[in-house]
Amino acid sequence: MARQEQVLLLEPQHELRFRGPFTDVVTATLKLANPTDRNVCFKVKTTAPRRYCVRPNSGVIDAGTSINVSVMLQPFDYDPNEKSKHKFMVQSLLAPPDMTDTEGVWKDAKPEDLMDSKLKCVFDMPAENEKTHEMESNKISTSLSKSESSTLSMKSMASSLDDGEVKKIMEECKRLQMEVQRLREENKQIREDDGLRMRKSTVMSAPHSSPAMRVKEEGLSTRVIALIVLFFVVGVIVGKLAL
Repeated sequence: MARQEQVLLLEPQHELRFRGPFTDVVTATLKLANPTDRNVCFKVKTTAPRRYCVRPNSGVIDAGTSINVSVMLQPFDYDPNEKSKHKFMVQSLLAPPDMTDTEGVWKDAKPEDLMDSKLKCVFDMPAENEKTHEMESNKISTSLSKSESSTLSMKSMASSLDDGEVKKIMEECKRLQMEVQRLREENKQIREDDGLRMRKSTVMSAPHSSPAMRVKEEGLSTRVIALIVLFFVVGVIVGKLAL
């Protein structure tokens, strides 16, 4: 018995195109639409499962809705002489109304209940001059966007400020500069006053310390003279008593 016709609408219908260079992951998007009034189970299979990452690779599409499947080609060394033999197959199945186990539905499905669509993979490698042209175009567009944005910002600033406002801003800047200069001079004067006070305190402390030392020295010399005189008097008295 012949299989049913595919009820899902695929976009693209026949081939998945991957544009190089293939030094990084290249992603192609496959849209699956369900135009029926029943839920549809689907699976996405490939002849080269190690070369592709498919998300999601299976699931259920509700009635009247669609999903996008991301087919990610892994990096590889591209050989222009080697034709791609990779193929994809989208397999579908009408989900029963009382479905609870998707895997069980697939296992119990009859061959005539299955629907499938096949797509081939096409690799597009841009020529060297195309790549160079693209890089130069990107650089030119980037520089143009930067210059346009700077020009627009300058124009917006010039239009937003008239002559009176510019004059006010200049006067305010001049006033702030004078204020900064005044504060610098005050700070310098304060430092000079502090240094003068420190020098005065040092000079004033020196005379106070020298009289004290002189008083101490005079006190010591007076005591020594008094002791000498006392010893002399005592010696005279003792000598007379001995005679």
